[in-house]
Order: sequence, then structure tokens, then C-alpha cells
Amino acid sequence: MCTDVINDLDAERTPMGSTTKLTFDGSRGHRLAAVLDMPAGRPRAFALFAHCFTCSKDVPASARIARSLAESGIAVLRFDFTGLGHSEGEFGNTDFTSNVEDLVHAADHLREHYAAPTILLGHSLGGAAVLAATHRIPEARAVATVAAPADPSHVARLFGSSRAEIERAGEADVTLAGRTFRIRSEFLTDIETQPQTERVACLDAALLVLHSPTDTLVSVDNARQIFDSARHPRSFVALDGADHLLTRPADAAYVATVITAWASRYAFEPDVTDAPSSQEAPGEGVVRVGESESGHFAQRIAIGRHVLAADEPPPTGDDTGPSPYDLLLAGLGACTSMTVRMYADRKELPLENVTVSLRHSRIHAEDCANCETERGKVDRIERMIRLDGDLDEQQRQKLIEIANKCPVHRTLHSEIAIDTTDVTG
Repeated sequence: MCTDVINDLDAERTPMGSTTKLTFDGSRGHRLAAVLDMPAGRPRAFALFAHCFTCSKDVPASARIARSLAESGIAVLRFDFTGLGHSEGEFGNTDFTSNVEDLVHAADHLREHYAAPTILLGHSLGGAAVLAATHRIPEARAVATVAAPADPSHVARLFGSSRAEIERAGEADVTLAGRTFRIRSEFLTDIETQPQTERVACLDAALLVLHSPTDTLVSVDNARQIFDSARHPRSFVALDGADHLLTRPADAAYVATVITAWASRYAFEPDVTDAPSSQEAPGEGVVRVGESESGHFAQRIAIGRHVLAADEPPPTGDDTGPSPYDLLLAGLGACTSMTVRMYADRKELPLENVTVSLRHSRIHAEDCANCETERGKVDRIERMIRLDGDLDEQQRQKLIEIANKCPVHRTLHSEIAIDTTDVTG
């Protein structure tokens, strides 16, 4: 596997577009840490992402969704709320209202330095926050929630028996997902007095509600309440089989795909809707490879107007596409089959079908009869060719001989020079 050498490398992975770290002032005057995921070219739209309760901008679901949206041409700003992740401040001094204020400040930053967000996206309590912030971000034309509670007070259920202590003593430590947070009674008061139903009813933007029917943390009934409270245009998509945190890479990728298609009707720039710059084909003869958030090692391969996938098999990768060596074998196999077919057609041979099967392995040099290398290990490709048709033995032998003359075969046997250049900036 290509990842066998991962521990020998200390290189930053390069995405198709760019990822920029930045900071801005939050609602309480603290500097908030953020990441802007940009597409390779001109954005189709700017989106603002709000993460789940006590999470951060860097949790897998947030990062995967944001980067997948960037691959589709949507620039995404995700940030840590005050007191969380890499942002300044004390979480215990924040509440739902301050989270909404942080969102408004984030939108202000985008508006001032890039472009105002036309898409608001929130996960879990972040979904409730974007619903509450929409009326204060006038450019927002599309709002999407993922596993969001219908009412912010739903989060108090996570406090369990600690809630009584919070109400009695005014504050208490609460353990959530293995981490301890200080929760004050002011937080409880704040989430219980939010006019969320009225906000959703007066939402002046298209609404997309995404929720898993099997979500055990925030039940799908919350999605129904949000959907029923909203006016059209409104949409609901069931995330079948997904958990609350979208821990499977495929679920996050699906969310990004759905949001992209849905938002194109409401929030995209008119002149780039049908031609996303991040999907522009590379120049002739150029193969462009960049990371895809379908998996930790997943790659997106652009070849002209064609898009392929690559990944590593489990347990190293998520098996969202063939491995790099699989693709190498595919190139050799395809070239072999094409070359044999071309010769057979030219010579009018009765070849009905050609099938090429290949396998890669590494063997000890002393076990290789035709290798110049005598020690260590060498790469071995086994190629099995099936020729169907009324061919005589001489014709079969000639086609096998021609197979060895396919350009990729000859390239693999010749001396190859690989020049690597850093084109950053």
C-alpha cells in the first residue's frame, strides 16, 4: 500500500483548493479561531458552518462536510464558538445567545473580507443557532440543519442528574463525550427562553432539514417539528443509517452532495451556477489529484472531464475507491486490452473479446528468474490475458506478443524520470 511509507514522510497534504486559518472578534470580544475552505477557483457561493454543542470546527463531520462542499465550488467558513476548540474565552461564560452572536460576527467577517454568506449550515445545536441567526444575516438565502433540535432547551437533557445541581448551586461540572464543561444556571435560563418556533415560522430563506431516523441523541421528531413550523420552500432528507455525529465518512459526503444540489436553486451566483470552478477540467495531458473527504486517505482524481476516486482498503483507509496500485494495474490492463483489440481489428483477426486480469505483489529477488536485481525485493505484476474467438495458435501467440508492446507496458519497463516541483503560492 502507498501508506506503508506514511511514517517516513513529513509532508502537508494538498487539497484541490485551499484551506486558510484565520481569526476574528467574537461576541464577547475574544478572538475566535476559524478555517476557510476555498474551492480551486471562483466560489459559487459562501457558506457559514456552525458546529455541534461542545464540539469544534475540526470534528470529522464538520471538516468532511466543509471540504466536500469546497470541492463542489462552495467556500465554507467554519469556526470555534467562544471557549471551544482554538478560540479564546471561557465556555462557562457563554450561552445559546452568545453562540448566535458569534455566528453574526462570523458573517460580518465574511462580508467584510470575502463575500457575505448566502448559505447557513448548522449541525446539532449549531443547526438551532443558524435558524436563530438567519434574520440577522440578510444575504442568507438557504439554511440547512443537520440533526438539529427543534428547541435549544433540548440540550439540557444531556446534563442528566447534574441539572438539579446547576439549578441549586448556580453552576456545576458536566461531563459530555468524555470532557468536562462548567455549565451555569444562566445557560439553562437562556436556552429555555428562546422563541425558536416563531423564528422558524418567519424564516425568510429556503430551508433544508437533514436528520437520521435512527438518531438516538436528537430524535427525528425534532426534524418534523422544524419542518412543520417552516413555510415553503422547505425540504426534508432522511439520513438513513447515520448516527448523530455523522461518524461515517460516507454520511458526511452524502450531506455535502445533497446540500450542494439543493442550494444551487437558491444561493449560487447566477454566472457560475452551471460551471463550478472547482470542477474545471485540468489542461490536456494533466491529471489532477486532491484529497476528498469521503475518507481519511480518499482522493479525487480529475482527468479531463472525467472524475475518479482512489483510497486505501481497510483498516488503513475507508475503501471509497481503488488503491493507487489498483489504478496502476488498471492503466496497464486497459492499455493492454486496447492494444490487442487495435491489432486484431487491423489484421481482421476473429477476436471476439479480450479480458486482462492483473495482480501486484512484492517478491524476493532470488525468486525472480528474469530480474536483474539479485537481492532484496522486487515488484511483480502478474498479467493474465484471456482471448475469446476462433483464433489459431499462431494468432494467439502474435496477440500475446503485441500485448507486451502496449505503451504503458513499455513505460513500466523503461527508465522513468519523475520531476517534483513545489508550486505552492
